[in-house]
Amino acid sequence: MPDTCRRNRSLPRLAGLAAIIGAVALAAVYVTGRGDVEGVGTCAASSAVAKALKARVGGPFAALLPAEPPRDLGPLAFVKADGTPAALADFAGKPVLLNLWATWCAPCRAEMPALDRLAGLAGDKVNVVAVNVDVGLSDKPARFLADIGATRLADYRDPKMQLFSTIKENGLAFGLPATLLFDRKGCQIAAINGGVRWDAPEATALIDILAAN
Repeated sequence: MPDTCRRNRSLPRLAGLAAIIGAVALAAVYVTGRGDVEGVGTCAASSAVAKALKARVGGPFAALLPAEPPRDLGPLAFVKADGTPAALADFAGKPVLLNLWATWCAPCRAEMPALDRLAGLAGDKVNVVAVNVDVGLSDKPARFLADIGATRLADYRDPKMQLFSTIKENGLAFGLPATLLFDRKGCQIAAINGGVRWDAPEATALIDILAAN
């Protein structure tokens, strides 16, 4: 099971119900009145990338879930450390690894140093975007990044947890950390819940697959 951090721990018997509710909510979001599925037309070609990622499932990526089908989640917004707007659309044209984390989340804190190193390896091939979800614009995230010597991760924030709520409502996040993978067209092709060994060889391979498509 992935190591995720939650503010409120649910009873095990509710997990199945939550999954069902998430699936129903996801269907409601993406099925329009005409019976079409939003994003399937524009993201249909991205299925090949999602399938390629399946070959990497296992080991540290056992929790990776390819999107079936890949889809455009629309404008996912957050802010910079000074409160100015930022969005996933700012990184259009390159694949994105979007990671949501919090300073109070132990699995998040554990994976951040390796995620920073992965950002260095990704270079200009893939944008590694880490968004902190601590409520309010405090200096905690910046101090944590400085303490671990992170030099490649920008200080992005989701101070009202709106981005996290959107991802959660779409059945893509159940706790923290949560990671979403997007191809260069902005189509969401996979999700990972829980901490990941971002310095594992499979992580570099994952970056290579994203960069090649």
